[in-house]
Amino acid sequence: MLREEVNKAFEVLKQGGLILYPTDTIWGIGCDATNAEAVDRIFKLKGRDESKSLIILLDTANKLPGYVNDIPDVAYDLVEYAENPLTIIYSGAKNLASNVIAKDKSVGIRIVKHAFCEQLIQRFRKPIVSTSANLSGEPSPAYYDKISDDIINGVDYVVNLEQNDQSEKRSSIIMKLEPDGRFEFLRK
Repeated sequence: MLREEVNKAFEVLKQGGLILYPTDTIWGIGCDATNAEAVDRIFKLKGRDESKSLIILLDTANKLPGYVNDIPDVAYDLVEYAENPLTIIYSGAKNLASNVIAKDKSVGIRIVKHAFCEQLIQRFRKPIVSTSANLSGEPSPAYYDKISDDIINGVDYVVNLEQNDQSEKRSSIIMKLEPDGRFEFLRK
């Protein structure tokens, strides 16, 4: 079942499509983080202001240098030892769709610890966007049953995993990490 869903989502991402999928936090809308047209479709689907940046997922911290210029050494420790899902905003984003990168050239990246996401990213060999599965301004859905029909009907594929999981999920912690190691928490 897992491999089959990874393969279906992979085919959709490869074609520039949007997926609705479970993550280590809440359900997300995703696409190829290097495909500006796909990213634009997410902004339109959510009705989200394009000045608001998006989070991307990677399966391992070893891939960070491919998408960020300056990675403080402490970043690897933070990723390894974080007990809860942690999104880190790094300066100097690169090799991503321009509309994924914030105006200040930063990008939020989470090293995901979730079997489906890890396997999909390994197979896809690129980062994927992960933004909450809600229309802009509405609350983030805690589980699948709370996702609006507008979102479900607006994506190209809904991953058929964890849809009956009613456990409360939370968004990730967000921290901004400067190249010199200074940091601040933006969401705890």
